[in-house]
Amino acid sequence: MKRYLIPVLLLAVLLAGCSSGGAPTKGDVTVFVVGPLSGSQANTGQTVAGGVKLLAEQLNRSGGLLGYRVKVVTLDDEADSDVATQVAEQVKQAIQKGDRVIGVIGHPNSGQTAAAMAIYKDLPIIVITPTASEVALTKQGYRNFFRINASNDVQAKVGAEYLVQKLGAKKVAVLYNDDPYGVDLSKLVASELSKLGAQVALSQQVKVEQNRFPNEVKQIAAAGVDAIYYAGYEVECPYLRADLRDAGLDKLTFMASDGCFLGATIDNSDGTAEGMYVTSFAPSPKSVVDQNWIQAYQAVNYRNPDTYSINGYSAMQVLVDGVQKAGTLSADKVEAAIRQLDVKTALGQVQYQDDGDLRNPQIYIFQVKGGEFTQVAP
Repeated sequence: MKRYLIPVLLLAVLLAGCSSGGAPTKGDVTVFVVGPLSGSQANTGQTVAGGVKLLAEQLNRSGGLLGYRVKVVTLDDEADSDVATQVAEQVKQAIQKGDRVIGVIGHPNSGQTAAAMAIYKDLPIIVITPTASEVALTKQGYRNFFRINASNDVQAKVGAEYLVQKLGAKKVAVLYNDDPYGVDLSKLVASELSKLGAQVALSQQVKVEQNRFPNEVKQIAAAGVDAIYYAGYEVECPYLRADLRDAGLDKLTFMASDGCFLGATIDNSDGTAEGMYVTSFAPSPKSVVDQNWIQAYQAVNYRNPDTYSINGYSAMQVLVDGVQKAGTLSADKVEAAIRQLDVKTALGQVQYQDDGDLRNPQIYIFQVKGGEFTQVAP
């Protein structure tokens, strides 16, 4: 695996070289960061926002973006699609009243991204999701939508191959939450498992934020599986693990999707997360950024970076590089520039297909060892 260590001081020099130097003089330009900032999924939105805020701070200390001061405004979609639509209307209203808005970093979840894009698609802005992975999102013909992460078809293929070829799974239970993300991913995982010769002995939907699984655990036991794949979020996963332990099924091979790649999966599991596998859209932050970056993040956000802080940072980097390459804030020219980018980020080299998907998307696999996510592939 290639390591892309991003030293803060070096990046500051690069940013200064692309700006006018000194304090920004042309006024403000706004980037909205939208995601769950409250409730059970708050850490997802907050960790993404932290990365965006850090890069904005570095830009503003290096002359801004084309001479403008970058203002980061966070909006809470509460992990709810109706709220996401309301939030998108707030972005629209800001543009209509004359605010200089260049983009949205968000939404992290696929359901809220799909809902909000019904509004964003007609606005003169760039939208870059840090983690939304439903395949259909880039199949709608949106010209102003990009993602910094792999899509669910890539995640399903890599996860299924690891389960079958590396871990020896032959008979698998696929559980998934009722979010569009979970539904989409579960179908793709089941298809990939079948292609590899594994049997999908159980396919079971659960609810977002469900925290007890007695019926599902009984069905898993009755199916006689040797592995479980869970497509959902950190707000369900630790409780499923605890119920599996209480039923004596905690020794089954268990893999969860990227939605569970957050500290809460471990912290809320009552010790039962140990040994589980998780697929991810990002490497561990400590493997791709240096101590200066971490200290700078702490200084700006008053907290440690979490798993998807570098997704927020990298998404913001793509937006910034697109503006700089275009030499203008004009959305249509920035769109075109982003499609031509070849930029090194903490997530690796970023190049785009015409539909807004990455040319070389990457999936990482972690296992919980000693109460921490430890990367085991690639």
